[in-house]
Amino acid sequence: MPVSDRVILGIDPGLQNTGWGVIRQQGPRLSCLAYGCVSTSKDQDLAYRLLKLHDQISMVVKRYGPTCLGIEKIYFGANTQSALPTGQARGAVLVAAAEGGLRVAEFAPSKIKLAVVGEGTADKYQVQYMVQQILGLPQVPSPDHAADALAAAITYVTHGPDWADARL
Repeated sequence: MPVSDRVILGIDPGLQNTGWGVIRQQGPRLSCLAYGCVSTSKDQDLAYRLLKLHDQISMVVKRYGPTCLGIEKIYFGANTQSALPTGQARGAVLVAAAEGGLRVAEFAPSKIKLAVVGEGTADKYQVQYMVQQILGLPQVPSPDHAADALAAAITYVTHGPDWADARL
């Protein structure tokens, strides 16, 4: 049975900034419900930073009621030192998703760019512009972490575990 109406949460994880975006799919139409960014301070203990991420994403899940989550995988490029904190942030978000009963799909950054822009090496401005166009937003979503999160949610529609059921 095709999915005709659902709410999807997208996440761009990071310990300092975790972008989130919520979209609604109604048949082939996508619309933006909300987006934002959870920021934590380097001056705060790691455990409290992770707790803040968990709590804030849990509130987004409770408020918007998504049934699924598209989340960006960790990119191990030149900055390998950021991989561990990003992984910890992802863990806090994934716990919030599990508590909300969300179905989760993880996507490489290049797959998200490919799904949204058509080019796996697209820059952040191209991603922001295409997210704006796809969702019919009056302006480019900002900060770029939130735009990346919306892109992850869009990617869930086209490449998630139930994508064949979601296409109409």
